Amino acid sequence: MGKRVYNFNAGPAALPLTVLEQIQAEFLDYEGTGMSITEISHRSKPFDKVINEAVERTKRLLNLGEDFQVLFLQGGASMQFCMVPMNLALPGKAVEYINTGTWATKAIKEAKLQGKDVRVIASSEDKNFSYIPKEYAVDEEAAYLHFTSNNTIKGTQWAEFPVVKKVPLVSDMSSDIMSRPFDPKPFGLIYAGAQKNIGPAGTALVIIRKDMLERVPENLPTMLKYTTFAKENSMFNTPSCFTIYTINLVLKWLEETIGGLAAMEKLNQEKGAILYDYMDQSGYYRATAEKGSRSLMNVTFRLPNEELEAKFIGEATKADLVGLKGHRSVGGCRASIYNATSKEAILALVAFMKDFAQKNG
Repeated sequence: MGKRVYNFNAGPAALPLTVLEQIQAEFLDYEGTGMSITEISHRSKPFDKVINEAVERTKRLLNLGEDFQVLFLQGGASMQFCMVPMNLALPGKAVEYINTGTWATKAIKEAKLQGKDVRVIASSEDKNFSYIPKEYAVDEEAAYLHFTSNNTIKGTQWAEFPVVKKVPLVSDMSSDIMSRPFDPKPFGLIYAGAQKNIGPAGTALVIIRKDMLERVPENLPTMLKYTTFAKENSMFNTPSCFTIYTINLVLKWLEETIGGLAAMEKLNQEKGAILYDYMDQSGYYRATAEKGSRSLMNVTFRLPNEELEAKFIGEATKADLVGLKGHRSVGGCRASIYNATSKEAILALVAFMKDFAQKNG
């Protein structure tokens, strides 16, 4: 095996090494079929087993009742920005959104393009999206309330989800799905692009409460209706077989190696604390998100100036600490520390940061 670096990429992102090794070991012959997982038919018994296992593991890990259905759809989370209002809006009712930065902004734009009655009930734009809004009033007659649980670019995360009485919650959980336990009952729909926390790119995990399927208008294009895929166990057409297979292995790792989401959350809290605590006392690195809103998945930070940031990213890469450049829209630095990023990687990063500050302070 060649050299492995510490991977802080924001997505496609780090995958557990044991999962990659299993893929490698069975890549040419998947479970005695004499074929690669990338060659077998999605209509075959071996693939049926893969997708059904992935569905069952998702349900177990997230504690989903029989009233939820698990789907794997193509088009990434970005496709869900338009599919959500298209499928779940109701005539004469508003759709409500909370804007916490780039991805929420894009979701709002797609709902407006369809001429829906879009109401942005809270936004943190006044402070450059550096915090999660705490005060907002939800219209209990709204069709749904949409929020982005974790913001990869701005480095903020909802510590506690919005509390509603009867409005279904809809959430883009692309970058923190499976990072902690939560109560799924208030959610009408959850979606997550796989490439940040649960697998390679090519699929969005969509979890839909079955009563939401009754809202889907008949006259939508076939491929843009949740009902199309719900009826066919995500296999109306050929799904992203390799991605779903890998997701299943990652979920197995979460269940059997890590021991579930409560154990994963504890690990993620430890990892985040090591990094944020060092930055807060360093006097050299500045976390960009406000305390109380800080993400345990994407740690965004600045150095004293942009010249030093460029030097930091360059030297870190040479030291096998890869993917620390901030998103092009905001600059700065970002360490994405998803589930598969080990505590060892965080300790190596902090050691490098201390050394860099000493030499360039």
